[in-house]
Amino acid sequence: MTERTSAGSRPEEAAGHVIPFPARAEPPQIAFNRDELRTIFNLYGRQVAAGEWRDYAMDFRRDKAVFSIYRRSSEMPLYRIEKDPKLARRQGAYAVIAASGLVMKRGTELARVLAVLEPPPRAV
Repeated sequence: MTERTSAGSRPEEAAGHVIPFPARAEPPQIAFNRDELRTIFNLYGRQVAAGEWRDYAMDFRRDKAVFSIYRRSSEMPLYRIEKDPKLARRQGAYAVIAASGLVMKRGTELARVLAVLEPPPRAV
């Protein structure tokens, strides 16, 4: 039989000692680190200079980080560069996805995945 008091249903509450429930830790927000952003922006800068791309957007969610590339800001993104740590051990954390939803390249190294977006070399 448990002891009941007028202050509450548990003796701890009666003595003024309330045991708090542990706070729920929110999962960390996934983001690109500095080196990853440097690699992405190097490619982005070259493509902007070539006149191919004009705008970008970054979206950091609980499950993945997305860098979207636009030809014009009013359109759908041409490409999405995604970082999904859940897939790191399986297919690779990084992916380049076309506007149609086609996964162009997936892997564990960002530079190799972004190579699919590099223009082919031209003979001079």
